[in-house]
Amino acid sequence: MMGDIVWLASFPKSGNTWFRVFVANLLSGSAGPVGINGLNSVPHACGREEFEGAVGVEASDLAADEIEVLRPYLYDHIAEKAEERLFLKIHDAYAHTSEGRPIVSEKATAGAVYILRNPLDVAVSFAHHVGADFDTVISRMADTELALCSSPASLHSQLRQRLSSWSRHVTSWVDAPGLRVHPMRYEDMHGSSLETFAGAARFCGLTENPGRIREALERSSFDELHRQEREHGFRERSPRAECFFRAGKIGSWRDELTQRQVRRVVEDHGEVMLRFGYLDENGEILC
Repeated sequence: MMGDIVWLASFPKSGNTWFRVFVANLLSGSAGPVGINGLNSVPHACGREEFEGAVGVEASDLAADEIEVLRPYLYDHIAEKAEERLFLKIHDAYAHTSEGRPIVSEKATAGAVYILRNPLDVAVSFAHHVGADFDTVISRMADTELALCSSPASLHSQLRQRLSSWSRHVTSWVDAPGLRVHPMRYEDMHGSSLETFAGAARFCGLTENPGRIREALERSSFDELHRQEREHGFRERSPRAECFFRAGKIGSWRDELTQRQVRRVVEDHGEVMLRFGYLDENGEILC
């Protein structure tokens, strides 16, 4: 079965894991919530172990660019073996390898849900996640060379992921030629949860049953995610962060960023913020 991967794509700390848990709960036939440490039905596209198991080569024996060239072929292979629709979480920008292929493989792709969040709140959440100060993170979010797990001095559990800047990350996915994409704002996931999650589920070819969607939402609530992380931990938590699932609030930047820092984010990303309803025509921040 080809062309049957749906990518759950986002810049880090934008709500991807929340939506991923929701999808896992929709797919699950269990009587209770899916465990956050067992999201096997919605794996990460850049897991090192998964790459090595499929390719048969230690990732540490390859350069990052060599790994990247192999990734589209890996996804082709996964799609060929699939007996049902697949969902993969991804933080890479929609980029091309040195061979000119999209890193996610056009042939293996059915579409993408792209989750975006106000970059002011992303800056706050990302800073807490990586244990860095706000100014450092704001600068990184404007860096078109930004990448995760890119240090050759460390053996990461994930492969290198090229993010680019926040703005370029967003536009790389939503404006990718020929890609079937469903943009979804984190703020709408909170403010109009049932409608927003139902629309994404419909795009993904999942159930349209309102009762099942409501149940999956309840099993994916922040209270439930907090409870599980508190009781069992979360293996995807950064060692620099106190927890992975923090407040999940909208507008937390208002309490944590200075006016200078806010101006910097707006200067860096104002065009895309305007496009997606985070700024109005007068430059006023809307959420």
